[in-house]
Amino acid sequence: MANDHPDNPTRYHRGRGAVSNLAGRFASSTSTLENDGWDLEEALPGRPQTMALPERAKSIIATNRSPDIPFDQSINPYRGCEHGCIYCYARPAHAYVDLSPGLDFETRLFFKPDAPALLEQALRKPGYRCSPIALGSNTDPYQPLERQHRITRQLLEVMLRFRQPVTIVTKGQLILDDLPLLAELARENLCRVAISVTTLDSELKRRLEPRTAGPAARLRIIEALSGADIPVAVMAAPMIPAINDGELEAILSAARDAGADQAAYILLRLPHEVAPLFRQWLQEHYPQRMTHVMSLVNQSRGGRDYDSDFTQRQTGSGVFAQLLQQRFRVACRQLGLNRRRRDLDCSRFALPPRAGDQQSLF
Repeated sequence: MANDHPDNPTRYHRGRGAVSNLAGRFASSTSTLENDGWDLEEALPGRPQTMALPERAKSIIATNRSPDIPFDQSINPYRGCEHGCIYCYARPAHAYVDLSPGLDFETRLFFKPDAPALLEQALRKPGYRCSPIALGSNTDPYQPLERQHRITRQLLEVMLRFRQPVTIVTKGQLILDDLPLLAELARENLCRVAISVTTLDSELKRRLEPRTAGPAARLRIIEALSGADIPVAVMAAPMIPAINDGELEAILSAARDAGADQAAYILLRLPHEVAPLFRQWLQEHYPQRMTHVMSLVNQSRGGRDYDSDFTQRQTGSGVFAQLLQQRFRVACRQLGLNRRRRDLDCSRFALPPRAGDQQSLF
């Protein structure tokens, strides 16, 4: 499949994060746009539209052994994400299906209609050992596709029946549709939610995360979850040098005031194709700051755009990264965040009877 070459002219599409369809690293061929004297603007493709196709998965629970990730099981109901966050570390995964991690990641989406049935099968396997499942560890489980397909809700319904603990990270307002379900899980200490708040600046949000809920809406989500006694954290991520890192304390304070009692942050990660896509984004939106931003990123990543070393890939290294970490710790201490955290209860896990199962007489 041919994709736009990274040297092609980029074009900003309102409502999209990436400004090109950068070829994936496994692409066998690329195409290059050339100006032949005719009006190039006329020849460029129109506004990209979202398309979604079903993906028939063979299994649904993914496992990992990464020492810097606080879960070993996860489920992603959707592949690709219409939210369009330019920094998303999941973008490179689209290269595995011969699509671009750029605009394709935001517009060529996949949903997994069999996910709830596959989850029930997995939970019923004799060898299954209960541990919390992270919902949407790659792409947002409450992106716009959820409004139509309700796969995340169906997964939560299965988890409630099995008393399976679950954690969720999202920036989508659709989570409020599942508030009663999440509250029921929380009453049995079976769920915890983190809301990603990247910035309090609506204009910066529009550029960074074009199809996500605005900053004020995310704070209202935190307030609604906290009001329903659902444990809620704020994820100040990613912190981007010279773009939004100056907002760290304000984000934590606003989230605490809304009801969050836990917090975390992640320094900008630029694996594989995310690095050139992010550079294109900077050139489009912040050309005067581009050199400074990438210099700070490189200083925090051992002189490179990205270092995948487990010991520092979430927080970085060097003077800037150390200062950011210190600021986070001081702010959490002053705001009373991260004082207490209960582990989710795996002891309640139990297999519910299936239709036709013989009931016990005792």
